[in-house]
Amino acid sequence: MATQTMKRIDPRGRKVKILATIGPASRSPEMLRRLFTAGADAFRVNMSHGTHADHAEAIATIRALEDEFARPIAILADLQGPKLRVGTFNQSKAVIRHSGHFTLDRDPTPGDETRVHLPHPELFGIMERGQRLLINDGKIKLVVREADEDHIRCSAEVGGVISDRKGVNVPDAEVPIPALTEKDRKDLAFAVEHGADWIALSFVQRPEDLAEARKLIAAHTGGGHMPALCAKIEKPQAVRRLDEIIELADGIMVARGDLGVELEPHEVPPLQKRIVAATRNAGKPVIVATQMLESMIESPMPTRAEVSDVANAVYDGADAVMLSAESAAGEWPEESVAMMHRIVAQVERDEGYRERIRLLDTSPDATTADALAYSCMTIADTVPITAITVFTMSGSTARRVARERPATPVLVLTPSERTARRVALLWGAHAVVTKDIGSFEEMIAKGKRMALRHGFGDPGSKQIVLAGVPFGTPGSTNVLHVVTLKGDELEGHGD
Repeated sequence: MATQTMKRIDPRGRKVKILATIGPASRSPEMLRRLFTAGADAFRVNMSHGTHADHAEAIATIRALEDEFARPIAILADLQGPKLRVGTFNQSKAVIRHSGHFTLDRDPTPGDETRVHLPHPELFGIMERGQRLLINDGKIKLVVREADEDHIRCSAEVGGVISDRKGVNVPDAEVPIPALTEKDRKDLAFAVEHGADWIALSFVQRPEDLAEARKLIAAHTGGGHMPALCAKIEKPQAVRRLDEIIELADGIMVARGDLGVELEPHEVPPLQKRIVAATRNAGKPVIVATQMLESMIESPMPTRAEVSDVANAVYDGADAVMLSAESAAGEWPEESVAMMHRIVAQVERDEGYRERIRLLDTSPDATTADALAYSCMTIADTVPITAITVFTMSGSTARRVARERPATPVLVLTPSERTARRVALLWGAHAVVTKDIGSFEEMIAKGKRMALRHGFGDPGSKQIVLAGVPFGTPGSTNVLHVVTLKGDELEGHGD
């Protein structure tokens, strides 16, 4: 990302970030530019669809937008994960009778209204009587009567039409399959090679899934700067081990699509709040995703319920909200981003918003860095502060400050282009890539200069500067300074 031609960054005017999915409706350079200017802070590359050539072209376009606007943009590569599916049918589909019997077996011949092939041998032998199998996003619900090494015999609690290769969800059992399929491994290698900033791991069941992914990412990077790892919470098994998964992940996505299939619909809203609160408490970014403005796939306006859904995610304290098919395949991708921007901005202007997210306040850990991050919030509440300027190498200081949800934006100054991109999904953070500093005096001067240059204050306003001494040492945050900006400090050399 070019820094020598850097222009003034106009802050979005909101703290919660927008993650837009790229697809056929938004892959062109013209549309990606329109989505960015409409308010997208990050882009999701869905590895379940499209070719590597398509994805490479989109990534190159996004990096060109970075140069044009001098603003770091996060790219999240979302791996497909081990999706379970049934086989095929004689007539491409069949009808399962309500309360009828239906069998899933290992016979690869096409199925009918009584049976179908299940090409996942790991499921045979682990299913137990009374457990559920949900097909086609839960539209068909089967309950296991008996299972052996070759058959899973079920009763249809809810029947219906079933067609070729529909998805199967197994909410009541931990499926002994690896978190990364062969396709995922190839897609992950591609994502790392093309500089993805985040890797999203689908269908996480246990902490070991994250460890496996990290090991593979490290192998592709040679132990160098690795992309951040986002765990998608979409299975009950992951919910049961949520704290362990949050500890091992760099961020969390509340993936409400499959989560809403494997759980009862009314269980999802309180669970969303729990996941957001737990992730924020750990000082890590959390994304709320799936069907947020679903009707805008076909309509230029969302329903009132969808608007409330986005607003509730913001009130919950999420770092980011995500558009899926709305921006990837819908008829109104630009309008969807613009609408989400307006909803988020309106909520953040609500006087009750500050009170709501402060109800989720977290107690700082017993470290100097956490104490100073907490102090930034309290100072900003007491003194008119236009920005909290954070010098960071790894991004950890910025995450600590964002965890406290301060009233002012966080200007993140870092010499690391990768760090700047990663924090593009962090609540309230606006990153600028700049040369590292070597002294306290240089820190203060550059902090003032960057705040003025990038629109985070005017002459006479105050800002907080947060950094660590010795400079360039990760994890050494130990300096907090309140300064007043002056007009003659705008110009600098070699930034």
